[in-house]
Amino acid sequence: MEIRILPSNIANVIAAGEVVERPASVVKELMENAVDAGADNIAVVISDGGRTLIQVIDNGCGMSPDEAVLCFERHATSKISTAEDLMDIHTFGFRGEALASIAAVSEVTLKTRRSEDEVGCEVRFSDSVHRSTEAVAAPKGSNFAVRNIFYNVPARRKFLKSDNVELKHVISEFTRVALTRPDIGFSLTSNGKDIYVLKPAMSLKFRIQDLLGTGVADQVLDIEAETSVMKLYGYIGRPDLARKSLGNQYLFVNGRYFRSPYLHKAVMKGYENLIPEGVTPSYFIYLELDPHSVDVNVSPRKTEVKFEDDSVVFQIVYACIREALGKNSFGASIDFEREGVPDIPVIGRHYEEFRPAAEPDVPADPGYNPFDADGLSSGIPRFDVPVGSGETARGGSGVKTSHDAGAAEHAGAGAYPRIVDRHDNYGKLFEDSVLPSKSVIVLQGKYILTAVRSGLMAVNVRRAMERILYERFLKSIKANAHTTQTALFPVSVHVGAENMPLFEEYSQLLSSIGFDISPFGKDTVVVNGVPEGYSVEEGKVRTVVSDIILALSDGHPDLPEMMASAMAEKFAKIGAAEADHLTSSAEAQRLIDNLFSCGNAEFTSSGHRTVAILPVEDIDRKF
Repeated sequence: MEIRILPSNIANVIAAGEVVERPASVVKELMENAVDAGADNIAVVISDGGRTLIQVIDNGCGMSPDEAVLCFERHATSKISTAEDLMDIHTFGFRGEALASIAAVSEVTLKTRRSEDEVGCEVRFSDSVHRSTEAVAAPKGSNFAVRNIFYNVPARRKFLKSDNVELKHVISEFTRVALTRPDIGFSLTSNGKDIYVLKPAMSLKFRIQDLLGTGVADQVLDIEAETSVMKLYGYIGRPDLARKSLGNQYLFVNGRYFRSPYLHKAVMKGYENLIPEGVTPSYFIYLELDPHSVDVNVSPRKTEVKFEDDSVVFQIVYACIREALGKNSFGASIDFEREGVPDIPVIGRHYEEFRPAAEPDVPADPGYNPFDADGLSSGIPRFDVPVGSGETARGGSGVKTSHDAGAAEHAGAGAYPRIVDRHDNYGKLFEDSVLPSKSVIVLQGKYILTAVRSGLMAVNVRRAMERILYERFLKSIKANAHTTQTALFPVSVHVGAENMPLFEEYSQLLSSIGFDISPFGKDTVVVNGVPEGYSVEEGKVRTVVSDIILALSDGHPDLPEMMASAMAEKFAKIGAAEADHLTSSAEAQRLIDNLFSCGNAEFTSSGHRTVAILPVEDIDRKF
């Protein structure tokens, strides 16, 4: 085995893999560099989800021609000079790896000019090689154009997802940077279409509103705490608005976004016993600590940090959230202010003055029966049935048979049938026509019990619905034929700009299943109809949309057959979970009939049993 030194071009590609995972990684690094350059206006332009073009334009300090070339060298930085500087970092970029990594896997053009320079310069790099430097006219600041990402690494390029999925990741990274600096104006354009145009905001809450909509900004609670260890501020979502889909969960430390499952657990513990299992609230939590007590140099992507004392940070976050939730009431409150409220008289010894008047005494005959012949108005003709006309054997049911008609005819033209007193037999009206009953029992809405030859059969309602919907959706996807039940009132749901590309990409799939969903603005969809079997209740429709986002965000197999099966399985689970509950034996019997018409009635598509039979012998042993 021979040991050798890797060539610089291969080493650069390996290093790029640590920093540049997808186009969104480039957007993050260039936006953070623009913020560090002191820009107050940053524009991001992408094409084809970032595959062909990623352009970031800022009005920051700019660079000289020598600096413009030097910044693409590995570990070139203006932020640190000694090892001690790593413990006192206040900026985003400090490693000097971002631009070198980007230049290793793409074609980069940089136009930049400082305010003190009369002309700017244009520098071109590709495959980590400096191609040219020219003097050009350029505004103050920097303009990075990154084209054809991974053009020289085809194996990496083929792992990129569709344009809409990559755009979703770009929007997520854009949102994280924009939330760190509400005082800076940002814009994002994709394929010539403006997604965000953000002016400098007066406060963090206004920036949240501009990015995520008023539906999020208006439903959050302020949190704030300042201790000797750190300062904490931001917003948390109301417990009743927690959703299944993971979204709008943001942690920042010293102005830098980071991920921390440990602190996420602190947030969820703060909501303990306030939200159901499986849902997550929104939160925007900003921590400010001494830079010496937090290490942001953990990973090349700088999305993980280490605290000097994790447990203290955990306890502060938890206590702050519990305090904020405790201070706010989500139920109806009582207003004890008396201003403008009419006085209520105090009842004392003069009670008789305020005693209400007695109710009038209305004469009534409790024995009166409107069905008695004597109780009929004299203006209504009385019909007398001649004796022997053939009343029914039960004392006169009032139903005229052909025999009765013949007897009345023989009674003469002037004879009228008499009124039959039938109120005594009213309870026997349906006795001769008992509706056929199915021998099924719905147990707590979860199981259907019915007798079979070998014993007692129990059907799991939710899993049975899942199996039925799976086969129905699989058939609809393959045949592109669907059944949609239209909602009486369309439901608008805010999904966020980052999730809109998913609905655009999978619009045909959703339509083939039976969803009628149309975009409304840049971050909202309108649900006009849902597949047959789904609930059209507004609250459940909103929950279904959250489930759809989760289902579409997961990776899907490339083979069409496998993708159709996977998507049918996911939407069958969504439909079974949000379907209306069984309310009658007839619905239960219909569910059983539909289940046993499936190709495989005993198991769901994921292999769970839908039916179980309790033999008579096992029942006998119970007695």
